Amino acid sequence: MAEVTASAARVLDAPANRVFAAVRDYSGVRQRILSPQFSDYEVQDGGTGAGTSVHWKLQATKSRVRDCLLDVTEPAAQQLVETDRNSSMVTTWTVSAAGDRTEVRIDTRWNGAGGIGGFFEKTFAPLGLRRIYDELLGNLATEVGK
Repeated sequence: MAEVTASAARVLDAPANRVFAAVRDYSGVRQRILSPQFSDYEVQDGGTGAGTSVHWKLQATKSRVRDCLLDVTEPAAQQLVETDRNSSMVTTWTVSAAGDRTEVRIDTRWNGAGGIGGFFEKTFAPLGLRRIYDELLGNLATEVGK
C-alpha cells in the first residue's frame, strides 16, 4: 500500500485573517464554497475550526464516492487539519500571508490500494482531486472577495 497525495494552491486578493476565518467556518462559508462533487454536508459538532466534526460525501469519480466524517484540529497558526474517521485520508489547509495577498494550500494524503488498482489510483486520483480543489479555491476567492 503506497501513500497517495494531492495538492492545490491559490493566491487570493484578501488578507490572511479573512481567508483563514472563511476556511475554518464550517457552519457557513465552507458549505457555500464546496464544488458539486460534495454532497450530504452536515456539521455534526462545533462549526468553527478546531473541535468541529463535519460529514460529507465526495464523488471523486463516476464510480468512487467517499463517505467522509472529519474531525478538525488546528495544530499550528493559520492551519487546519481534517482527519477522516472512515479512512486514512488527512487534509491540511495552510493559509499564508503573501504581502497584501494570501496563499491557500490544500494537501491531502491517504493510503492507496495495492497492485494495479493502486498504480491507477496513485496516477489519476491526485489529478481529479486537484481539479476539485481548484474549483473549491476559486469559490473561496469569490467568497472572500465580497
